[in-house]
Amino acid sequence: MYLTDQELSDLTRSLLSWLKPGGFLFFRESCFHQSGNMKRSFNPTVYRKPAEYNHILTTAVAEPDSTGNSWGFEIVMSKSVQTYIKLKQNRNQVCWLLQKTSRDHSAHRGYPTRQQMLDGLQYSREGIHRYERVYGTGFVSTGGARSTQECAAMLGLSPGQSVLDIGCGTGGGDFYMSREYGVEVLGIDLSANMIEIAMERALLEETALVQFEIGDATRRLFPEDSFDAVYSRDTILHIDNKEALLRKVYLWLRPGGKLVISDYCSGEQPWSTSFQEYVHLRGYHLYTVRRYTQLLRGVGFVGVRGEDRTGQFVSMLKEEILGLEQNVEPFLQEFSEEDHHRTVRSWREKLSRCEQGEQSWGVFYAEKPTAVQGTI
Repeated sequence: MYLTDQELSDLTRSLLSWLKPGGFLFFRESCFHQSGNMKRSFNPTVYRKPAEYNHILTTAVAEPDSTGNSWGFEIVMSKSVQTYIKLKQNRNQVCWLLQKTSRDHSAHRGYPTRQQMLDGLQYSREGIHRYERVYGTGFVSTGGARSTQECAAMLGLSPGQSVLDIGCGTGGGDFYMSREYGVEVLGIDLSANMIEIAMERALLEETALVQFEIGDATRRLFPEDSFDAVYSRDTILHIDNKEALLRKVYLWLRPGGKLVISDYCSGEQPWSTSFQEYVHLRGYHLYTVRRYTQLLRGVGFVGVRGEDRTGQFVSMLKEEILGLEQNVEPFLQEFSEEDHHRTVRSWREKLSRCEQGEQSWGVFYAEKPTAVQGTI
């Protein structure tokens, strides 16, 4: 925080050259603004937003090595430091864990990392705000606040419990759970743009119960028996190896802990060419509701329920389309006419895929056994 942007970029390249491939960098910085209220006659600190650190740290690239590989940092985790939040109500102290990885632009549609691909395409800041214009502020999943309340109620939460939200988006569901149930919530999302917006809004919330981090759930590590509940809304569709993630979730849950997932699913194959192209373009990995349910049971969860909620999904899509068509002027105050046409078209295409039986929407409930026998 005492370096200029250029000095920080130069330091990042040096750190990349010093680290072995796969090596890690951890650091903490003061962000946003000065934490204390003491006046200083001289303060050389550069109070950056976390987004500015993210950009500098992930765009710096080390010179190609002897094998011709280029290397850069990928964010494994970034969050406000919980101790500062709880003891001082200070969310300005932010820490990062980064890993040195090779740059393969061909693997992520021209972007250096999957995270940058998501932030550059589907989850740009403008794209996120368009989602919120449809779903409501704080929500980027089908049905907005209403479906959030329904899914959260399935967890049967009690005050003092801890919840992990995988793919938390801009945090509306996490703030809701903390207010409604008095639980502690850790929201993680691979999209830096999502978490930056969530962290900005967290500064305005009078609660120490919610924290956010940029994190890849497939690489994140938590001690066993860390959470009473795990919650995920329309996120796991991005993950290829769902079994590996769900096995981690199983370990992270305490005995008797509950899991609720909503996710985009598919009909039985073979798929039409247009649906295959859609799935490929989005980078989705879709299961049928039946396969998803079988996977949860195979991992070891009990009390598993897999519900095909496509009918509910279709109803919500129709309501959202109607809202877009009846509220054109408010939409155009923030976005362009082309944005409006594109959004309505996208929603109608989802509706058509559902009506043709190719796209579906599933809601899943599962529990970790209270008495765990053996290991998984």
